[in-house]
Amino acid sequence: MQITQNPRPTLVNAGHYENFPVASVFLPRRLRRPVRAIYAFARAADDLADEGDARPEARLAALESFRARLRALERGEAVEDPLFAELGAVVREHDLPYPLFHDLLDAFSQDVVKSRYADFGEVMAYCRKSANPIGRLLLRLYGDEDPKHQAWSDGICSALQVINFLQDVTVDWQKGRIYLPQDEMARYGISERQIAEGRAEGLWQPFMKGQIERARKLLAAGAPLGLALEGRIGFEMRLIILGGERILYQLHRSHGDVFGRRPTLGPADWAYMLWRALRKK
Repeated sequence: MQITQNPRPTLVNAGHYENFPVASVFLPRRLRRPVRAIYAFARAADDLADEGDARPEARLAALESFRARLRALERGEAVEDPLFAELGAVVREHDLPYPLFHDLLDAFSQDVVKSRYADFGEVMAYCRKSANPIGRLLLRLYGDEDPKHQAWSDGICSALQVINFLQDVTVDWQKGRIYLPQDEMARYGISERQIAEGRAEGLWQPFMKGQIERARKLLAAGAPLGLALEGRIGFEMRLIILGGERILYQLHRSHGDVFGRRPTLGPADWAYMLWRALRKK
């Protein structure tokens, strides 16, 4: 996705899925530069893990080079790479915690070496590194260090990550990955062959219904953050939450058949989301 200044909230985690606002017009101008810097770091590292045809060992070596530059910033050393020079300036200005950036790199590295998840606990452990750091970095930019708000943010970010997994079953399969819990697939008789062939038959629909409902509860658990944050930041957060809700609605309406058409947000969805966000509903 291009970094643009448009009114739509964007839904990043480890996979070109955007689950945080990328300098949208609703974001206060003072925060657009630091958000761009965070996004640029995450996107560039994600590309090292995902794009092109490099072998796994080459991808891991490239990500380790990223870690080395990040560690150099931590030590207060100058890094000539423009991406890291900008990130370092933003980190110093806003006192952002480096461990959250290391968590993101750990998630990208995990994508190189791990392609299956035994249960939902493993999926959530991945979300804690691939998605939750973004929300916590944004709260730090907002000057908000409330532990309750951080917990709500974790719920939202993890939910958005899971929703992306449900949207992108086919996309992830093409990358050789399945983020759906293996134990639950087995319980419903869902095989990898069925995913490969794009067949939403058998027990696929009840299986997906359970995945959708769990993601909905996870998102709802963090939703109070949209009302707790004030002004344009709160408005932006409500749009992000509503975006997740609309994708879940589409997934539910299609009975989880993501093989024929990937759920996306259209003009009617954006109009509805803007109306709801303005009314704080």
